Amino acid sequence: MEQKPKNVSPFSNQNRNAYVVEHLTDSLLTLLEEKPMHEISISELCDAAGVGRASFYRNFETKENILKAHIEHLFHSWTDAWEQNPGLPLSRLIYQVFSHLETNRDFYSLLNQRGYIYLLKDILLDMCGFNPDQELIPAYSSAYAAFFLYGWIEVWFRRGMKETAAELAGCLENAADSTA
Repeated sequence: MEQKPKNVSPFSNQNRNAYVVEHLTDSLLTLLEEKPMHEISISELCDAAGVGRASFYRNFETKENILKAHIEHLFHSWTDAWEQNPGLPLSRLIYQVFSHLETNRDFYSLLNQRGYIYLLKDILLDMCGFNPDQELIPAYSSAYAAFFLYGWIEVWFRRGMKETAAELAGCLENAADSTA
């Protein structure tokens, strides 16, 4: 019996997953511009992305996980540089975070509009080095820094994102100077 050649995809599993993740992310963001998350079904999302439901569930447990993964991807671009220079002042961190938010303003505005800005909390906790197994002072210090940043982000959104990253970093420096 003659064997027929198998029809094998030119994509590796990693490339296929990257393709699926990219298309699901793009489709979810497009659909979120039109309606809230609870009105978007997994089937509708998969149809818009051109992928099967099995591909969705192979990569994500929930639609919200797509947003989390996208935030992590966006933050990853500059958190590596931050981790290599951990001694930088807090005003520099403020500047970098808000520069990142400004660069990706459309995405974060959509998150805020749809009520998902809270997803930034876990990213900020990780970025600030929080680990629940840390000793008392480091654990609460890293949580303080993360929630400090999150508070500024939330207020920035509520104020209509008027201030620039440089203005916010300057506010922190001015506040520190006035208390010294």
